[in-house]
Amino acid sequence: MAGKHLSTERGYRRMVRAREGEVRFQVAVEQTDLLVVAELDLRDEIAAFVSKVRGEIKNWIMFHPEFAESLTPVAVPDTAPDVVRAMAAAAAPCGVGPMAAVAGAVAQAVGEAFAERSPNILVENGGDTYLRSTRERVVALLADPESGASVGLRLKADAFPVALCASSGTIGHSLSLGSGDLVAVRAKDARLADAAATALCNMLQSERDMDRVLRRARELAAHGLDGVFAQYDAKVAAWGDLELVALD
Repeated sequence: MAGKHLSTERGYRRMVRAREGEVRFQVAVEQTDLLVVAELDLRDEIAAFVSKVRGEIKNWIMFHPEFAESLTPVAVPDTAPDVVRAMAAAAAPCGVGPMAAVAGAVAQAVGEAFAERSPNILVENGGDTYLRSTRERVVALLADPESGASVGLRLKADAFPVALCASSGTIGHSLSLGSGDLVAVRAKDARLADAAATALCNMLQSERDMDRVLRRARELAAHGLDGVFAQYDAKVAAWGDLELVALD
């Protein structure tokens, strides 16, 4: 759903910096646009891997169009590809369609596939991020692209792997039924974090919905949700395992 901060520039990526011994690169395959920070330049291998994962999803959709079209959970058989089953399983407790988990699913698939070659790897896919790291990291939470990020989330070295997925009714091109500036979800599983961010952001229609969003986040903790940060205009709310820090 179109928002006031629509942009194809992804200017927030300028804030992502590689540490010593790491390289930063972009991988674009059809509609998938990844920013990767890793210990090696793996862009060619990751591009080939993303093409494979996208192919599995597209082939499934060809014969099961409801998988792409549904805004509610869709059951899939055990014979479906791993990525398809993971998306459906993540969407189910969140009450959204499986494509709400696609960006997180691709990010996590890449991070897991290349973790052995690069124990430090960050994969960002349109605001949905999967991270593996041997050191502490700080991830910015961006609610207003025009003024930049002033709040970040500190992730300690023993926390990884971690997924941080964001949904917004005002930023970006992804479908959102809400109007909040930002809902960011922390979980171990990027598929769940992505689906939960969509579901919670859909609920955020006004400042009055903040408490309802936090209550629903607590319910999803049983499925692996670790924390949520929500912002609507000047009002901010947070719950769970989140260490927020001020950014310079």
